Amino acid sequence: MYKVRFIYNPYSGENTIITDIDKVIMVHQKYGYEVVPYRISFDFDMSRAFENMDETYKYVLVAGGDGTVDTAVNHMKNLGIDLPIAILPVGTANDFAKFIGIPEEIEAACEQILSSKPRKLDIGKINDKYFVNVASTGLFTDVSQKTDVNLKNTMGKLAYYVKGIEQLPNFRKLKIKVSSENAVFDGHMYLMLIFNGQTAGNLKFAYKAEVSDGLLDVIIIKSGPIKDMITLFIKMLRGDHLEGSPGLIYFKTDRIEVECHEDIVTDIDGERGPDFPLVIECIKQGIEVLGVNIQE
Repeated sequence: MYKVRFIYNPYSGENTIITDIDKVIMVHQKYGYEVVPYRISFDFDMSRAFENMDETYKYVLVAGGDGTVDTAVNHMKNLGIDLPIAILPVGTANDFAKFIGIPEEIEAACEQILSSKPRKLDIGKINDKYFVNVASTGLFTDVSQKTDVNLKNTMGKLAYYVKGIEQLPNFRKLKIKVSSENAVFDGHMYLMLIFNGQTAGNLKFAYKAEVSDGLLDVIIIKSGPIKDMITLFIKMLRGDHLEGSPGLIYFKTDRIEVECHEDIVTDIDGERGPDFPLVIECIKQGIEVLGVNIQE
């Protein structure tokens, strides 16, 4: 019998995975798989999830949000574990899982995963860390880190918007230098987003992004009058297309370098990212993923 290492975060989202574990086991048994679970907690972090894995393991199943998936991918890359990964979207932010067409219902997701073949997809890399969906810096990038966990679990993505709106009076220009073969920007900005996926907070910003084109989609919101920024922020909340908006730069590239001496952090799918300077790359077809249901 083949095995699958099932990594789940019981605290993701609204804790729904706890009541769905039987469905995960049921569907896998039907396909001839033995589920070997690993529960993430404060006492048992992701670093121990990949112990005692051998050739009988066929893939890694991760139940959680984008941050949990990122952590799993980074450990697998660092340990040289070359197995397909599959995602059960049970976190607060499940942008990447939605991008690749994974159903929210757990039984349906497991069926789709187990009846599929692995597909090679791009991933991003920022300095020495990998990310699946989006890296960012500038205003709002620390919103998810500052938003109370209970608020996130109760209000979902609305919690991010509430916290983000609270930051509007604190707008300040941030000096940044961005260099790539496709575009150069040396000036003041408010926000920079680097997408491997298409959405952040379920809002489609990088609507041109593709899963295996070897390119990242970069959006820079330049500094300008606050009234224009508020108008643009409202468009972001509505999910309107941003390309062509005044004060916004949108381009695709496989590699960029970013320099910044401001007191700001970077963010990788809701988790703290590395410090500046940054080298951000697209690793073309860098991971194998099961259950992908998206056409290009």
